[in-house]
Formats: sequence, C-alpha cells, structure tokens
Amino acid sequence: MTRDEARSPNTIAVPHRSVIGLANDHAGFLLKGFVASLLAEHCDRVIDVGTNSYEPVDFPDITRRAVSLILEGQVERVILVCGTGAGACIAANKSPGIRAAVCHDTYVARQAVEHDDVNVLCVGAWIIGQQIAADVIRAFLAAQFSTEEHFRRRVEKLSALEREAVALPRRS
Repeated sequence: MTRDEARSPNTIAVPHRSVIGLANDHAGFLLKGFVASLLAEHCDRVIDVGTNSYEPVDFPDITRRAVSLILEGQVERVILVCGTGAGACIAANKSPGIRAAVCHDTYVARQAVEHDDVNVLCVGAWIIGQQIAADVIRAFLAAQFSTEEHFRRRVEKLSALEREAVALPRRS
C-alpha cells in the first residue's frame, strides 16, 4: 500500500462537476437518499433515474436509463446502487462505451478509473454502509484516467472488443 492509499478518503479533493447520474433498483433504495445527498455536495445537479421505493423493479431497465445518460452526453459518470452491485455492473457493461466496475473499497474505485477509465461505479447497498459508500464514491469521483500510454492502449483494446462484439452475427 502506498502513502496515497493510506490517507483518509476524507482528505481526497473531489473536483466539482456540473452533473452526475444516479440510479438504483429497489434493493439500492436503502442507500439512495444518502448517495444523492453526497453527490449533491460535489455537483450542481444530480440526474436521478432510479426508483423511489422498495417496490421490485428489474435492474437492467434502471441500468439502461442510467447508462443512456453517459451515451447521450448528459453526464460523464454514473453511480448505480443495487443489492450487491454485480447485476447492475453486468447490465451496464453490455453497452458499448460503458466501463462499469463494482467497487466496495477506495483502492479499487480509484484504480478502476485511473487504469481502466471506468465511468460507472456500482455499489451494493447490502454490502457496504454509508461511510464506506461515501469514501468509495469520493475516490471514484476524484480519480482521473491516467495519461500513461499502456493504460490508454489497454482501454483502446477494450473498445476494439466492443466493436468486434457488435459486428458478430447474433445467435438465435
């Protein structure tokens, strides 16, 4: 662990953003209010496309609305909150141009952005509480994609995989 990882997440300087996307399913509703308040501290506007109750919804539908915010250029980053983060992450990564990661610690949240240019953070409301969620979200928002060539080359290879997958014939 480097000195950077050992510092308190509360000392991380989070750049102010104009807008951030937020989405949740019914399982993520538990953490939604807290996350929305936290995001409001770091941006001018939160675009919330999640559900507003514990009434069951299908996470792929919520995720589709959330990633469309990025694909349409309305936001650069989205936070998805569901039970574990896994389902939302799988759904988000089905969309070309989206790089989502489940992060339940600050190290992975930062590394995912710096090394993999992740633009969607998925967290599990059943897995982490408010304080860890706040630390993870701040680390995600503060991180910037690396200018190092080997990381950029690898992310371009991810984009190539997406283009190849789109070109494949569909199985029936």
